Amino acid sequence: MWFILAAKFMPTKIETKTNELCEAILEELKSGGVRQRIDTFLADATARGQYESLMSKGQALQEKQHSGQTLEPAEISAFEQDRDALLKNPVASGFLDAQEEMHDLQHSVQKIVAKTIELGRLPAAEDLAEGGSCGHGCGCHGH
Repeated sequence: MWFILAAKFMPTKIETKTNELCEAILEELKSGGVRQRIDTFLADATARGQYESLMSKGQALQEKQHSGQTLEPAEISAFEQDRDALLKNPVASGFLDAQEEMHDLQHSVQKIVAKTIELGRLPAAEDLAEGGSCGHGCGCHGH
């Protein structure tokens, strides 16, 4: 009976190693300043407002274009001005860079794990350098 309970609550090797990987990722995000840039952005109401406004305008333009409506030059110009202003805000641009770094890290980990499962071994550098593709169905194609 004790063995059954212990087996149920003791982590598997994969769970243990996954937790170790997650700890390493968190340390990387912390040491690279990614977490700090995100927290700084979240604490800055002006930068958040600029970002949210730009995302909302971008979505509206995309929906308008998708529905077959013509985008007016003034709309495009206003969006581009707002985008440029956002990118000139160091807090917002730091946040955007941090987002990209997090995406790249996540993509890299997913690619290596998927390739390991596919190959049945740890992938070598040449296994991972297949023209930038991470495999079918990854969801990143077209980025």
